[in-house]
Amino acid sequence: MRFPNPVRLVILGVGLLLSRAGLVDHQHVRSTTDLSWPRIVTGLARMSKNAADVAMVGIVLGEAAIGGVGLASPFWGLAFSIGGGMAAGTIALVSQGHGAEDYDQFGQAIRSSVLVVLALTLPLAAVLFVFPTDLLGLLSDDPATVTYGADYLRILAFGVPFAGLNLVGSRIYIGADDAYTPMIVRGGGAASNIALNALFIFGLGMGVTGAALGTVLANVLGTTAFAVGLARGRLPFCDPLPAAVSLRDRYFDRETVTDIVRIGTPVVGRNGVWTVARIPMLAIVASFGTTVLAAYTVARRIYALMNTPGWGFGLASSSLVGQNLGRGDEAGAEAVAKDVVLFSIGTYLVASAIVAAFAHPIADLFIGPDATPGTVPATTAFVYVCCIAVLAQAVKGAAAGPLDAAGDTRVPFYSQLVGMFGFALPLAALGAYTDLGLVGLYLSLVAETFVPAAINYWWFSTGVWKERSREFRPGTPADD
Repeated sequence: MRFPNPVRLVILGVGLLLSRAGLVDHQHVRSTTDLSWPRIVTGLARMSKNAADVAMVGIVLGEAAIGGVGLASPFWGLAFSIGGGMAAGTIALVSQGHGAEDYDQFGQAIRSSVLVVLALTLPLAAVLFVFPTDLLGLLSDDPATVTYGADYLRILAFGVPFAGLNLVGSRIYIGADDAYTPMIVRGGGAASNIALNALFIFGLGMGVTGAALGTVLANVLGTTAFAVGLARGRLPFCDPLPAAVSLRDRYFDRETVTDIVRIGTPVVGRNGVWTVARIPMLAIVASFGTTVLAAYTVARRIYALMNTPGWGFGLASSSLVGQNLGRGDEAGAEAVAKDVVLFSIGTYLVASAIVAAFAHPIADLFIGPDATPGTVPATTAFVYVCCIAVLAQAVKGAAAGPLDAAGDTRVPFYSQLVGMFGFALPLAALGAYTDLGLVGLYLSLVAETFVPAAINYWWFSTGVWKERSREFRPGTPADD
């Protein structure tokens, strides 16, 4: 049974206003809304979980614990960089196979994606478990902050493979035109995560270790649910897949694995650029002191919440564009991609305006009563800057969606590389080592999104991605 959702109503309302103004096609609004809103709800649930982690440990343990969780985040984020990158290969092959009704490719793409993700995430999990203190010691010389972060990261290491597999599971359903099932699984996992964290942190007094344990258990539950759904062809109260997937058939297929890696590697790089760049970025932020590090950590959690529309619009674009490409309709693929970009911009404007109106109360909610004076104003200022910076994500993610669907994932990787290492990090460093100060951090946040957004849209506008897609369509061999 489907229940009405206010997020869907807001997204659809924005789209219908754009449609009435003649800016986007009405049918594209409907199809994009149907695919995007469950993913946005999933994003809101999961990012709320991340925000709750910070709020809970901050209330109980203070600014040092907030900073420790913040320092651990990019290392945990490597699981999502790898899983999300390889899942780009999954959604490209699954959506094109679904559009062409080639369900042999459909099943093989899923099994091969699982194999690739496990091969990449298990070694990462081992490193994070063995060396958490050494890794975080590279970013901060504050003993309390490093200890909290290391305790958090050591437990999170066990969840790394499951986090990657959850992303693959989500993309399978979205590529098959079903964003509702991933919302139920991952949104339910996020809700259980918050409940488990509250139990472990407040009930059992486990602090940051409890926050990490709740995250691991929630990811295990999500992976199990996806596996059951694939094997049975559906989950209770959800739509069936177009075909059940045997989990016992062959996992290694050279051509499929090659295609997944070819498509996914630039996306891993693109995601990894941001994740890896956060490591020196957090070291720079930490040099401003614990107060600024805590304020920046909270603001990034708010930024992530505002960015959840991109979870839906980027993947909706990938799915709809991929299905059109699978049918050989390149003009239709381009038309829907352009409409999704405009739709995304309108939605981000609404989200950013709402958060900006409540920036100070939001900051006050996250900072405990015993915080250092000035922490709330510093957090509020960062939230305002994030409201500006996040607007470019509307273009950046929505323009990357059709490129991902086409298998043309290199330019979004390069754009992220240029944005982070060419602009964001240098500006942050200028803030730390010159009189520019905090203004450098503010400019860094803006450049991080506006530069890759401009590059992604420029490349999308060239149309080269449509030619690239022909290499990966069902029945078309990739280049050797």
